[in-house]
Amino acid sequence: MIRAVVFDLDGVMRHLLPDNVAEIERRHALDIGSLDATAFSQPLLTEVTTGRISRAEWVHEIGRTLGAYGAAEEWGKLSPQPDDAMLELTDELRGRGTIVAILTNGTDTIPSEVKAQGIQQHIDYVFNSATIGYIKPDPRVFQHVIDVLGLEGPEIFFTDDSSSKLGGAVDLGFVTHHFKGVHSLREALTSIGVL
Repeated sequence: MIRAVVFDLDGVMRHLLPDNVAEIERRHALDIGSLDATAFSQPLLTEVTTGRISRAEWVHEIGRTLGAYGAAEEWGKLSPQPDDAMLELTDELRGRGTIVAILTNGTDTIPSEVKAQGIQQHIDYVFNSATIGYIKPDPRVFQHVIDVLGLEGPEIFFTDDSSSKLGGAVDLGFVTHHFKGVHSLREALTSIGVL
């Protein structure tokens, strides 16, 4: 029986408009896609999502690498927008007695972000890799979720928009779902009796 549903944050619970990033790049005469390509390059991404560097240091390094500090600062201030349909789903799940959590490969600012965006009030737990020290799909980050929730792997449903992030959850017996939208997610939750 599923007792907890765990969602990825970016790309699932909230979304960033790519046009906003391209507009910054155009204004600063950068190649389209260069901000995200730099931000999500290795080892820089792992350093920020495991808490070795702060979000502020990450943004500074993006600016240094591109020689465009102003563009990096603007990029760093972009705010993904919460998905209302997903928030409704979390409320529905909690109303049925299901534990609801977020597990994100995030930065040190995730706690303040989810609070400021009103996401915190719709969930029970926020699991952030920058605090835990491991990133998805490392099984250790999923073991941390098990330990905190006091549940077994098969009692937890996990969804992520990146199928590559599901591996560690599968290894520990989680029920997993590759997120492609709220409609198919609802169907998956209904098929296993959670909804």
